[in-house]
Amino acid sequence: CGDPHGGADPLGERRQPEPGLLRGLGAAGQARYRRFVAGQFALLVAILALPDQQDWTTPGCAATGGRWLGLAGLAVLVIGLVGLGRSLTALPTPVPHGQLTTGGLYRLVRHPIYTGILALAVGSTIPSGSIPKVVATLALAGWFSAKARWEEHHLRARYPGYAAYAERTPRFVPFWPFGADRLRRRRRSAPR
Repeated sequence: CGDPHGGADPLGERRQPEPGLLRGLGAAGQARYRRFVAGQFALLVAILALPDQQDWTTPGCAATGGRWLGLAGLAVLVIGLVGLGRSLTALPTPVPHGQLTTGGLYRLVRHPIYTGILALAVGSTIPSGSIPKVVATLALAGWFSAKARWEEHHLRARYPGYAAYAERTPRFVPFWPFGADRLRRRRRSAPR
């Protein structure tokens, strides 16, 4: 079938190697990466492009709260982006020169960038009165959850301290007591 790192394809033609971080993923990993990015982009565009509707009436205070949540989400997003420094990448794999970031917002949640985007999505959905936006926002939350699990597999392989960090730090919501890693650890340590 050919070498996913730039060997010959089945027709005997030489393919270009995948850029940087995709190189070690193999063909299946690269396809999954592309689906994650395409799905995330499509859901974000849907949330932004879907029109407001009158599926429900939003009280003024709830609409204002949604707008404030969106602004808070924007702040979290920007601080999360800046906090990664040289480790920042759009790819769901760690950069070769990166280091594990556990300070700042990363002390509160493992994925503050996703938290910020989700807060923006929820904040824009609340005053919209749009059931399709609710569905797209819920789909985005599920998509980020799946993408984060895939990323964390790579982060555990790259950074020896990631497993301990994941056990003490929630994925998206600060102080959330029911993080997947915490529940998994409790199930493993429970007597049988």
